[in-house]
Amino acid sequence: MTEVVRVAVLGCGAIGSLYAAHLARVPGVEVWAVDPNAAHMSAIARDGLRVTGLADFVAPVYAVTDAADLPPCHFGIVATKATHTREAVAAARHALLDATVASVQNGVGNEEVVAELLPRVARGSIVPAGHVTEPGVVNLDGSGDTWLGPFEPSPARIDEVRRLAELLTAGGLPSHALEDARGPQWTKVVFNSATSPLSALTGLTVGQVCTDPALREQVERLIDEALEVCDVSGITLLSDPRHSVDEAIEKAFWHKPSMLQDVLAHRVTEVDVLNGGIAAEGRRVGVATPGHDAMVALVRGLESSWS
Repeated sequence: MTEVVRVAVLGCGAIGSLYAAHLARVPGVEVWAVDPNAAHMSAIARDGLRVTGLADFVAPVYAVTDAADLPPCHFGIVATKATHTREAVAAARHALLDATVASVQNGVGNEEVVAELLPRVARGSIVPAGHVTEPGVVNLDGSGDTWLGPFEPSPARIDEVRRLAELLTAGGLPSHALEDARGPQWTKVVFNSATSPLSALTGLTVGQVCTDPALREQVERLIDEALEVCDVSGITLLSDPRHSVDEAIEKAFWHKPSMLQDVLAHRVTEVDVLNGGIAAEGRRVGVATPGHDAMVALVRGLESSWS
């Protein structure tokens, strides 16, 4: 009898829901999702997790609001907001001590938090995007690849990372296992850090930010700083972030990035793991990042105005 592969997904917002649903399609995989959103979890437990948009299927997912209900798992996927990483992983630690656990979160620095609590960690970078439309339903807005690799200070075994990538691919999310996954991760981080805070501070969409001459100058400045950090750190990006800027103008002009969505909802943003993550790496390797430091200060200042 084939052993069931059990996967825990921490955080069942749009990304967590997409990964949970696609994994649950794979024969022999049992997916457990945990999230405090009681309405969402109740609907999934009752009716399954439905994916709409670029895909259309319903997947059986065990959904709970309390991580204490998680059984021991072979794999874990952390898909919470960065501000909730420590709390979510600590609550699920009993179920993940013998698991390979991958972060598919925004920014850099989440893996360090996971590694403080668990021994085998993978860093991840993702392209798929979506949004929860109603309890139990997530819309797949955009498809794309996922990259996974051992997190160097506390690495998962590469064969385990490959196995998780294989399962995701089998479920419909093309995924790649790399010995060094910093390149894909930082390719996304550099683009997001150059555009998201400007969008959050102005209320403009990504396309509007990138086509405004004065704001585009700031986008370029932030990219240049981040590229210098990557060069000194030995990180090779998958592509020039400016290509992502051009693609965003063409294909996602009216997209409101998550940082802008957080600001509009008066939620704490992830600026600390985006611009703050680039600035922290810059300090580590001796590269000044005044533009990213300014973005952190401005966004934090905006957050403080709400209280």
